[in-house]
Amino acid sequence: MTSSPLSGNIDRDTLVRYLNEYLEADQGDDYCPNGLQVEGRSRISRIVTGVSACQELFQIARRDEAQAVLVHHGLFWSGDSPVLTGIQYRRVLELIQGEISLIAYHLPLDRHMEVGNNAVAAQRLGLTDIRPFCDHQGLPLGVVGLFSESKPREQVFEALQQLYGQEPLSFPYGKDLVQTVGLVSGSGGRCFHRAIELGLDLFVTGEAEEWTMNIARESQTNFAAAGHYATERLGVQTLGDRIRQQFGLDVTFIDLPNPV
Repeated sequence: MTSSPLSGNIDRDTLVRYLNEYLEADQGDDYCPNGLQVEGRSRISRIVTGVSACQELFQIARRDEAQAVLVHHGLFWSGDSPVLTGIQYRRVLELIQGEISLIAYHLPLDRHMEVGNNAVAAQRLGLTDIRPFCDHQGLPLGVVGLFSESKPREQVFEALQQLYGQEPLSFPYGKDLVQTVGLVSGSGGRCFHRAIELGLDLFVTGEAEEWTMNIARESQTNFAAAGHYATERLGVQTLGDRIRQQFGLDVTFIDLPNPV
């Protein structure tokens, strides 16, 4: 958990408008609404950030007297029931009782080339020539980059463990030395096919599919799944840092680890 005891404040709609523009939230289709999902108080000075919207996160935000929660995975998804009952009701009630705004960015926070989950990961791994990778309906989901010099595969797997905080599920069926790497956080496993087409030495995502191991072996391509939650911490943390620096707001990242 990181925080900064700052005292700035901003109009809620001004902040949301800034984030929508900076993240290009209106570009392309998504599985959920991006931006403001639940409206709270009109002035914001303290924000709690996290990966996924849940009752525990909202309770922490209320305890900390935050006026907004910023997440990667929001509350409302395509195909879900629109009825507010049970778990969904209790989550929304927590926000309403605390007069807390919920702000969420899904695919925009995966693909962004400055604060996105994948771009930040690539930078921290030491990759260079970082470019968009694996289009979804005309927009990229992740990034591809390369090490200036090839690295032993096991060394790269160790770097992934250090970066994401847990040992990745790995299928080391490709080259012993790794130079080109594709990254698509979360459930980006289907981009493995694109990585193979491009001849990348390693593909990194959050989750493996049942078919992944055989595809890795038969294509002789290295694969690593470092966790859906773990691979999607970096973006919202980095975006929170940017908000703190831009507006002087008190921003706290709440880590609620999830092994998946």
